[in-house]
Amino acid sequence: MMTKTGFLRMFAAAVFVVSAFSTGASLAQTVPLVRAVEIDAVGGTVSLPLLKGRMTGGENVWYVLLDVSDRETADRLGINFSEKLNNADIGGAVRRAELGPDGELVFDAGSVDFQPERIVESGPKGRPFPPLRAQPGSVGDEDYTPLLRVGATGRAIFNAPVLAFDVDDETLNGFCTGESDYHLVHDKVVRICPRDGTVTLSLTAGFAGGKSLSYVSTESNVALVAALEGATHAPRMGDVPADLDDAPWSAVEPIYVVINGETGVDKTARQGLASALADGLPPLNITGDVPGLGLGYSPLWASHPVVWGKDAKRVLIRSEAQLRALEMAGAIHGVDGGAVRADGILVNCPVIFRRQ
Repeated sequence: MMTKTGFLRMFAAAVFVVSAFSTGASLAQTVPLVRAVEIDAVGGTVSLPLLKGRMTGGENVWYVLLDVSDRETADRLGINFSEKLNNADIGGAVRRAELGPDGELVFDAGSVDFQPERIVESGPKGRPFPPLRAQPGSVGDEDYTPLLRVGATGRAIFNAPVLAFDVDDETLNGFCTGESDYHLVHDKVVRICPRDGTVTLSLTAGFAGGKSLSYVSTESNVALVAALEGATHAPRMGDVPADLDDAPWSAVEPIYVVINGETGVDKTARQGLASALADGLPPLNITGDVPGLGLGYSPLWASHPVVWGKDAKRVLIRSEAQLRALEMAGAIHGVDGGAVRADGILVNCPVIFRRQ
């Protein structure tokens, strides 16, 4: 059992162990943003402190902390600071938890079913997107959201994705070797081990400001996107407006998702959902702000689909500025042929590290 004091100590004592990149990049070229137990940049994984709470009915809730809206708390816990999360308490987008007498968080609502089988079946050759079938591997109930406040007077909003629900310690300890049962745990879990107090998650590569970054996708408000991302379908997240971009009252950060980029594992311009389905590789999405560079960062990414024009020469898009320049030149557009803009889809994507 891990008490509040115990997990704070774990965060405070955690150290970065970042492997060298396959390209030969050094530690100095990497900026870890979450104080992790281990980051494997070659393998594309991050190991984090695994935390345990419970429902008022007694069910175990296994989760991680990745972002918080209060800078002092972020610094103390070694997680991302996102001021924008202060704007996320709309409708039921933020749930509540109480601190129990044993130091564990106690949730009165919000469960996740990890029993479904994740299914993603690509479209026909030459038209892989949209997929023929797509079903997320985990589904939150009508009260589930990864965002929470602790206590009736808690001012900070935490991003705390649930990775396993109503599973005992002994069962999860059977997965310490890395052989996880995805009917019991989140599809991003590589290894989960309560006796060590850690969980290893797979990361997704992308771009921001022309530089590479890696993030973990944990929830989406749309089932199709949750299936594609290997994330939990959490409809309650949709209470957060997705079309406010960087307005002062926005809780989101834009993410630009290329639909019909170049395909082929050997193509330098390979990018997008069609490639992800056809090639089995990350879509290489583009976002704007990241932690530590300005105050625009939020883990709640609002999808902005991007479509290449029929006769345009496809290139690898690595920044928001490059994307907008291509849009001005008429090379890309939104799904309806108009401007590239938000489509109402949200994905919870905490950034783990970025390249300098």
